[in-house]
Amino acid sequence: MIFIVVKFKTKPEWTDRWLELVAPFTAATRAEEGNLWFDWSRSVDDPTEFLLVEAFRDQAAGAAHVGSPYFKTAMNELPQALASTPQIISQTIDATGWSEMGEMTVE
Repeated sequence: MIFIVVKFKTKPEWTDRWLELVAPFTAATRAEEGNLWFDWSRSVDDPTEFLLVEAFRDQAAGAAHVGSPYFKTAMNELPQALASTPQIISQTIDATGWSEMGEMTVE
């Protein structure tokens, strides 16, 4: 699996509209055959920071995502709302999905 985490720092005037701006990109990505998840979170420490956690089945699925027309559209549209270049971690990991946390069990 390709596991990706991206931090987006928005301009204050775009912060409340960020999820609306990325909604078409999010919906299109979630509909991809090779997409495992594409989830947004907002920082509790900095309201202008959003975290995207995404995963793709394999390299081919990740390449299809980056080559899609809606990816290219997003790469052109999103910078207007950003205060800085996004930071990313992208790794291939030996997993197919989420696992239960070993240090804590809820029954």
